[in-house]
Amino acid sequence: MAVPRNALKKWEKVREFALGLPGAAEEFPWGETVVKVNKKVFVFLGVDDGSHPLGVTVKLKDESAHAHALTCPGAEPAGYGLGKAGWVSVPLEHNGAPTAELLCDWVEESYRTIAPKRLIAELDTR
Repeated sequence: MAVPRNALKKWEKVREFALGLPGAAEEFPWGETVVKVNKKVFVFLGVDDGSHPLGVTVKLKDESAHAHALTCPGAEPAGYGLGKAGWVSVPLEHNGAPTAELLCDWVEESYRTIAPKRLIAELDTR
């Protein structure tokens, strides 16, 4: 199954943005792409090989951001009990999927929830 081009472009933008955050590192547990800070995942990017729909999973503590993310087409609380901790899975291939800019805002929010204070301070000075 081919990945829709605009969904892939959004996915690549989000990945690039996440990797640009202070201390961010990409890893591939379970064959999925994740980006971690301080050995903790702040964004799950899944796989980009077309075997599963493209999506982004982020931790949103801010209630309005969390509620907004859940209004996106196909969005749902993340599986494996992560939804209870504020994680939201947002598919990128639906019509009306969020813009890359909004997704990057959510990735930054997720990063700020998980990153150590010194790295957040570094981000704030940029």
